[in-house]
Amino acid sequence: MAARSASAAFNASPHAGLLSGSFSLELSVKLSDNAEVHSLNKAYRGKDKPTNVLSFPQVQADLLETLANTDDGEALLGDIILAFETCHDEASQKTIPFSDHVSHLIVHGTLHLLGYDHENNAEAAHMEQCETNALATLGIANPYAETTQSE
Repeated sequence: MAARSASAAFNASPHAGLLSGSFSLELSVKLSDNAEVHSLNKAYRGKDKPTNVLSFPQVQADLLETLANTDDGEALLGDIILAFETCHDEASQKTIPFSDHVSHLIVHGTLHLLGYDHENNAEAAHMEQCETNALATLGIANPYAETTQSE
């Protein structure tokens, strides 16, 4: 599921070509708990609460296209950490399958690793469109159909 979701995010972005490069591209996905995600959110984002997904890029967005120049044939894009309880609760509240919600959050997290953000309305709209496009290729309905709020 993680590999399919991450690939869908790449393919919905201008960085799809990185998937067919002559190097190995890696990202990690960890399913954790609210306590760990709360701690990370506080330490790295200054937000004293758990959240559903955190992304920790290892490559600056403006350097993504230089990944093909890796010395050892491998490139680590970054880490995505999901809070199980928060993800489970959100899926239940939205009455959607847990796997669909987790796929959405992996797409969302991967797009963050690719330099996308949602700090303003224009960025949020662009990121949400990429997410919606990626999720459609996975057979997952638009999670923003009834709302304009970013996760």
